Amino acid sequence: MRRSLSLLAVAVLAATTWAVPAQAAPTTGFRFIDIAAPDGVVLKANVIEPTSPGRHPAVVFPSSWGLNDLEYVAQARALAEGGYTVLSYTPRGWWSSGGEIDTAGPKDIADASRVLDWLVANTTADASRIGMAGVSYGAGISLITSAHDARVRAVAALSGWSDLVASLYGGDTRRLQSSALLVGAAALLGDTSAEFDAVIADFYANRNIPGVKAFAQARSAAAYLPALNANRPAVLMASGYGDMIFPPNQLVDFHGALAGPKRLEFAPGDHAIPELTGLAGLDNHVWTSVRRWFDRHLSGIANGIDTEPPVVLRSMTGGPVEAYPNWAATSTTTRRYGLGEVNWLTGTGELGGTATTGWSRRTWFNDDTVAAGGVVLLSNGLQALTGIPPTAWLPAVDRDNAGVWLGDTASSTVRIRGSATVHARFTPTERSGTIVAYLYDVDALGTGRLITHAPVSWLDAAANTARTADIRMPATSWDVPAGHRLALVIDGHDGLYLDENAWLGSVAFSGQSWLDLPTR
Repeated sequence: MRRSLSLLAVAVLAATTWAVPAQAAPTTGFRFIDIAAPDGVVLKANVIEPTSPGRHPAVVFPSSWGLNDLEYVAQARALAEGGYTVLSYTPRGWWSSGGEIDTAGPKDIADASRVLDWLVANTTADASRIGMAGVSYGAGISLITSAHDARVRAVAALSGWSDLVASLYGGDTRRLQSSALLVGAAALLGDTSAEFDAVIADFYANRNIPGVKAFAQARSAAAYLPALNANRPAVLMASGYGDMIFPPNQLVDFHGALAGPKRLEFAPGDHAIPELTGLAGLDNHVWTSVRRWFDRHLSGIANGIDTEPPVVLRSMTGGPVEAYPNWAATSTTTRRYGLGEVNWLTGTGELGGTATTGWSRRTWFNDDTVAAGGVVLLSNGLQALTGIPPTAWLPAVDRDNAGVWLGDTASSTVRIRGSATVHARFTPTERSGTIVAYLYDVDALGTGRLITHAPVSWLDAAANTARTADIRMPATSWDVPAGHRLALVIDGHDGLYLDENAWLGSVAFSGQSWLDLPTR
């Protein structure tokens, strides 16, 4: 039934969006196949090939979490018309594939290698020119497989992860909405294993944290970096600044550690949003890069992508595409904005100047405030389409339940490039808690557009003892225009996260706190 519905969707797409290019090479058309995994599980797949003689470069697409092998039909057809043999498959546990969901674990990686075996034995694929690509789940499987199977010579990982621990527990804070979305999809469209169910139960119960992290670590490409660098596949990664499922900083760190050919692209949007239209066969800058990447590293076409600056940023606030030789070059300086004493009357402190001492401000975490990161997929997804990010009217932020610091009016554009960091010093009344920091671009009327935000939590620490937290916010490219102000808001609740705050818990913020802002 699930596969029938997908076939119907493909038929609709074929009728509405697939005009055959005048210069398109003939293909075999799609044929559906079964591939037996090492343990006998049957994986559902499809393959399309050029009809030209000889061996061809090949691309393998593992499908995304919750989707199946029909996900990539538009891109697979385009690649086949360009001379590639393309195989797409549904990982175990999903839709009509057998077995149970392995979450990019050892069984999934063994399955990927078996798919490569089948590809080489049963198609015109050239075993020395194989690439893997995918969105989300497919991206993670592709990256990890490239560390385990040296036949993978190029990877295009779109909206993927390199560190699943950071995705689940970034800032030691559990993700609520993103995990619920993934777990819900698994319950509806897949078959979960006892191991998966136990890990998820532990995650929500906030127990066996080392065990959950070990499960996630084994499913992180960063854990296999030495092997990946030994194999040296050409790795392209693309994602959205606002990806709430796999926040972008992990890709920045991973890209910096790669030894082989590499490229990193960021654009506005949430998880799988920047590349979404390309899945329907429409022009899309991410898929254009994917095609150029494979043309260069699998087909040997000298299209120049390997000589271009490998870090590409599309700004959240518009403007030309920027390219840099490495991540460090995206910013030229780091501006430090000290958090000043909070005025007892206005409840607002000054953001800027030297970080001072000798002050404190108690903030209660009984209620949430209007400062918020939005709704997973929807808020940042709409921002990519409309240019409108999550907003908050700063005067409406409850000063009893948040710390607020407001900067001076900018005399010229402030060009933020990279990851801002908040160094917060505070004394909590409880042994466990969470704070969430939000950075806003505020106009003359007090409306703040959310630039970036991040949480940090602590568990079973000493109560009523001063502590510091360095909150690394997700990377961004944002221009604050002249006449606007920066604002920093720190509260204790956000619907995106499972916070650790107790009723009547509070923290006292104090001096020697600041915001470090990378700019150029």
